[in-house]
Amino acid sequence: MTDDSHIYEQKHLDDIVKQLAEADERLSHDVDRKKSEERNMNQNFFSDISLNFSGDAEASETAASIEQQQQMLDERRLAWQEASHRLDTVRLLKKNPYFARIDFQEKGEKPETIYIGLGSFTNRDGKFLIYDWRAPISSIYYDGGLGKVTYQTPDGEQQVVVNLKRQFVLKNGKVETMFDTSETIGDQMLLEVLGEKSDTQMKSIVTTIQREQNQIIRDTSADLLFVQGAAGSGKTSAVLQRVAYLLYRYRGNLTSSQVIMFSPNQLFSDYIGNVLPELGEQNMVQFTYYQYVTRRVPNIEVQNLFEQFEQVQTPVAKKVQQVKESREFFRATQEYARSLEQKGVRFRDIKFHGRAFFSKQRIADIFYSYNENYHMGNRITATKERLANMLNRRVEPELKADWVQEVIEDMSEENLRMMQADAPGEFTSGDDENRFLARKIVQKEFKQIETAIQRNRFLNVRGQYVSFLRAIPELLDLSKFGLTAADWQADTDQFVAAFRNRQLSMADATPYLYLYDLLTGRHGDRKMRFVFVDEIQDYTPYQLAYLRTTFPKAKFTLLGDLNQAIFSGAKARNLVADTSKMFDSEKTRVVQLTQSYRSTAQVTEFTKAILRSGQKIVAFNRQGPLPTISMRDSEAQLRTRLREQLEVNDAAGQTTAIIAKTLGEAQQLWTELKRDGVDVTLIKSENQRLVPGTIIVPSFLAKGLEFDAIIVWQANATNFPGDGERELLYTICSRAMHRLTVLSTPALSPLLAGMDAKLFTLDAK
Repeated sequence: MTDDSHIYEQKHLDDIVKQLAEADERLSHDVDRKKSEERNMNQNFFSDISLNFSGDAEASETAASIEQQQQMLDERRLAWQEASHRLDTVRLLKKNPYFARIDFQEKGEKPETIYIGLGSFTNRDGKFLIYDWRAPISSIYYDGGLGKVTYQTPDGEQQVVVNLKRQFVLKNGKVETMFDTSETIGDQMLLEVLGEKSDTQMKSIVTTIQREQNQIIRDTSADLLFVQGAAGSGKTSAVLQRVAYLLYRYRGNLTSSQVIMFSPNQLFSDYIGNVLPELGEQNMVQFTYYQYVTRRVPNIEVQNLFEQFEQVQTPVAKKVQQVKESREFFRATQEYARSLEQKGVRFRDIKFHGRAFFSKQRIADIFYSYNENYHMGNRITATKERLANMLNRRVEPELKADWVQEVIEDMSEENLRMMQADAPGEFTSGDDENRFLARKIVQKEFKQIETAIQRNRFLNVRGQYVSFLRAIPELLDLSKFGLTAADWQADTDQFVAAFRNRQLSMADATPYLYLYDLLTGRHGDRKMRFVFVDEIQDYTPYQLAYLRTTFPKAKFTLLGDLNQAIFSGAKARNLVADTSKMFDSEKTRVVQLTQSYRSTAQVTEFTKAILRSGQKIVAFNRQGPLPTISMRDSEAQLRTRLREQLEVNDAAGQTTAIIAKTLGEAQQLWTELKRDGVDVTLIKSENQRLVPGTIIVPSFLAKGLEFDAIIVWQANATNFPGDGERELLYTICSRAMHRLTVLSTPALSPLLAGMDAKLFTLDAK
């Protein structure tokens, strides 16, 4: 790289920075003017229209004038919004105008040079000075090296010859570093970015998107895109860029409210919450699966992430849970719901003033009075319409009820005057007035019955779910799961006892919801276009099948690392095949990301060895110290060792997360460190935010996060005795970017004890 090249690029950057500043000033005035025009038109909406309703022709002309005025107002509002969006893009680019340059030539055309940034920018003549990284032409930066490169455009494939690929690190208006490379993304650029310190917020990776990640980002044909990626392979980052790409690609036809992402926990949702705004896009709808379920199951306490992780189950309870998580149980739910079209729906009385206004028997008679062409949803709708009509017919007889007269007699003068104000005219007699007041009171009180009908409160959903569980031995061959009918019924008895206290396990929450949906004929959310599910290995086949039915019109992107299955362990390995059956095989695509970028080569090789089963994980060539395993005779000595390591990490400017297996261990360690004067923050709930400085976090909340340095607390034989904890220990250790320290007393976990001594430094005293 010559000095002349650097001088040229700095001059070019200076010119772009100047034009961006001018555009900022110009667009700011434009936005203010358009906003003022829109505000004035809104305020004077009717003053510009002559209102005349004296005849049909005049009324029609008035309506046309109002429609025309509304159309002009909408155009002004759209113009203001578009100008605001352009201004936002300019201000985004002012911080960091671009990160790449490509020189290329199409056949028969002149050579071209383009610069690529987070958004597009044109000069006053409409010439592109910066291309958005999502534009079709920009894909040649990510997909190809030098020479012939093919890329996709809306008009089909195009081929160009790439003569130069230059990558930049720009800071404060200066070209700090630049590289020419023949690769897709040069290793120097990656090292520059990956060597940065961790933060409490995930950053965008648009400058370093790899070829395989780019294929994930730009895929628009797959109905199911399944991304299996090693820890630190950038799968979550790539998928967030995919959301940004889709919003760009389908702008005008897709909004962020039509994209939903399921994150492993709220802590992680907050961690990734800044990526899309950093790219100039609004955040998509975001839930944890627990949040999504609990918002639809009011007044019932659903087992949370902490309770799931720390529960201790009997062998029979584990097998029952395996049944409830299976696709077979999902199909059994459907079969049971179909049987309810003939008989078996559990109803409850709709009560009013302590009496059965519509008895459950009367509702059942109505429900089953319709012929076999009426399926569940039709029956519910028809039953609700019939009950609503019956309610309307009951208004007149109810006027003479004793309770109505009591309400009238007890009414204050003020309330009486308020009700009489709605009267159509003067009352001709006291009976007319009494009848008017009685009707108002009855109609008001009947609102609660109307609400009960509309909200399906005549269905005994809780009782129905118990009936479903009782019917399972007839619907499923339980022996395939190593269970007897007696085992199942005994477990159901225990379930009923907890359910009476309004407690619901996570394994039961989704079947309970799905049965309700089938009962009421709910057809899912048909407006959602794209569904993203992160850390899929911790989902059950039942949950994934439920999501598929809940978002029937959406394309799915599922991502995870089957080596990080915290809850489902080895069962996660069947998820790909199991889930793929729900989609058209021709529109299913599986992408494997094997290169790990998060950690140094030393940390990656160490974590890879924990798995021991030959997984394809390739370490990126970024060097750092070997992981350290430290063993001490007592926990007090181990805490001393921990404090020493914190001093080393702090001196290196590295943020540290201490990860304990359980919340109890994390809390105890936090108490002891605070007593010793160590400044440390305990993250004990997924609703907390990550903060700068040293944190302590239980293992089940660490999923998806990354830190400069990780200290694993008590990786001993008690906490990690065997294969059941292998994926969990791998997940914990693979959070480290630069430095990994494993602490244990008294005996080291057998998962680590037999590891190749070349992979770590042993510190035992």
